Amino acid sequence: MRIWLWVVVVLAAIVALGWLGLQVRPSPFPPHAERTPALKTAPLPAGLPAPVERFYRTVYGDQVPVIETVVIKGRAKMTIGVTLPARFIFIHNTGKDYRHYFEATWFGLPIARVNERYIDGASLFELPFATYDNDASINQGANLAVWAEANWFPAIWLTDGRARWQAVDDRTALLFVPFGDQPENFVMRFNPETGLLDSMEAMRYRDAGDQAKKILWITRSVPGPAIEGTPLSATGSATWLDQGRPWAVFTLEDVVYNVDVSAYIRQKGK
Repeated sequence: MRIWLWVVVVLAAIVALGWLGLQVRPSPFPPHAERTPALKTAPLPAGLPAPVERFYRTVYGDQVPVIETVVIKGRAKMTIGVTLPARFIFIHNTGKDYRHYFEATWFGLPIARVNERYIDGASLFELPFATYDNDASINQGANLAVWAEANWFPAIWLTDGRARWQAVDDRTALLFVPFGDQPENFVMRFNPETGLLDSMEAMRYRDAGDQAKKILWITRSVPGPAIEGTPLSATGSATWLDQGRPWAVFTLEDVVYNVDVSAYIRQKGK
């Protein structure tokens, strides 16, 4: 066999091996050791925009749980040039702080780790190739993530008095959330058939150090199995408008509320 043919065969085998490795899902993280205690509730407030009231009655009825902390574990597909299988942990001090930990994998083995957090209004973003500490653009995006990820625990959009709703029409409302001296807002789009939230849209900075242009950032609820005890889908996606397709699709596998995260949210890794 000629040398060039051997080269083609070897390259094809390498490509095939690489592709196969990306088809293997990582094993899930073990469930969080502490489990959800009995949750306090608050009555559904009056005067909500019509699609918002319908949403909350569909999800919770007339009593809304008071959720102060959340630990989420699950698996994902993340696209950064190539689509990588991953597993993740999200920890929230709801409406205020969060920590994210990601492991991108190949043949189920970690090949890249990302530690990200937003605590006391300051972000830390550690990638395999760079670290960004308290960057203004990342802070703005991280604050939006604090509130957008609450689509998996939306009670806080009512129980946190800093969040505010504004009516638009029978399928849409605006959600205003705090950020420094100026509030940010999401366009919230509800499904007219189910009453559930279809998508959230906000203008967000994407790149560290770049405050010249915000890009429309869209999070969507993806049809699939529900989070235990709710009608909320356990799968959601995140998309930058200029990219035209989701850069990440997350599926929750373990969700725990109102456990002590005071130390866990400040550490790194799993």
